[in-house]
Amino acid sequence: MKSFSQDIKQKLSNLNALEKIIAINGVIFILGLIFKFDLDWLKLPSDFSDFITKPWTIITYAFLHYDFLHILFNMLWLYFLGRMFLNLFGPKMALNIYFLGAITGGLLFMICYNMFPSLLGGHSKLLGASAAVRALLIFLCAYMPNQEIRFFTINLKFWYLGAVIVVLDIIGVMSGINDPIEGNAGGYIAHLGGVLLGYIYAKQLLKGQDIGKGFERLMDGVANLFKPSKKGPLKTVHKNKSKVGGYNKADFKEFNNQKKIDVILDKISKSGYDSLTNEEKEFLFRAGK
Repeated sequence: MKSFSQDIKQKLSNLNALEKIIAINGVIFILGLIFKFDLDWLKLPSDFSDFITKPWTIITYAFLHYDFLHILFNMLWLYFLGRMFLNLFGPKMALNIYFLGAITGGLLFMICYNMFPSLLGGHSKLLGASAAVRALLIFLCAYMPNQEIRFFTINLKFWYLGAVIVVLDIIGVMSGINDPIEGNAGGYIAHLGGVLLGYIYAKQLLKGQDIGKGFERLMDGVANLFKPSKKGPLKTVHKNKSKVGGYNKADFKEFNNQKKIDVILDKISKSGYDSLTNEEKEFLFRAGK
């Protein structure tokens, strides 16, 4: 019979990359509730001089949540977005976007608080995975804007959902500025940082450029520091530098074109051929050849 610890290890090994992040968030939240840990040293400070002494907080703040509803909604979003994302792309790209979204959100938070301290109510600290989750959401909205998802009884295009989220975040920033004590301007500013990262990442990927590759190499290098070294015969490895999002460039272009064709055909089935734009008709004509 397997021991309890072995059973837990097996279950964790079966989780995908984003589900493991959900599990880590959950464990930290529960431990904080049980043992009343002071996790202030993991929160991201708005002051650059404080941040310099705690640089790890640009990442760790995204693993902290202030109450149950905060973590519940963030992790539900991450779970459903993760399932959609990993059907299209690899786990490394998902982690690139997630962590770069957290970093961009944190940097925008600090920049705004240092540029407009009186407007935002002085010093503050940031926590929560919302900026990272926003990055994944807006990436999908920008990468395939006309893809439809079911929302209760209606079908919504991805870009509609993304637009609503961005508008709500902007309203949140304005409300927070009007009421710095009760509002959450800093949190919504971080959301917009995640939005910006997700949008730029998607648009660059559509052009065949994966802007997260440098970050991925950095994280691989950090991970390798903690792996036991294995001595063996030296060998020459030829890396394929032309890969984009886990595909070589030719395969990625074919994958990208097929996604566009699927979206256009779906649009025709719902609204007819006349609903297509001239650009979509021209693309479909070229693809037919």
